[in-house]
Amino acid sequence: MNAINWQPKALRQLRKIDDRAGKQIRAAVSAELLDLSAARNVKALTNHEYAYRLRVGNYRVFFDFDGAVRIVSIEEVRKRDERTY
Repeated sequence: MNAINWQPKALRQLRKIDDRAGKQIRAAVSAELLDLSAARNVKALTNHEYAYRLRVGNYRVFFDFDGAVRIVSIEEVRKRDERTY
């Protein structure tokens, strides 16, 4: 069982997200991040500011783990098309 600590930046970002997506993010965080060994949508990141990311629909929850989960950022992934690059 891991403790989950929300950083102020992540809480501000969560408040700006619509209610339905916010509930999905909170549910995924509590289900997936309490036990990282059983997490399915978590990926360790290399050469990135944060250590891990959790994928929840169109959103990515970035977090660090040092005995406790510290959620630091939530970002929306936009649709890519031929004009993206």
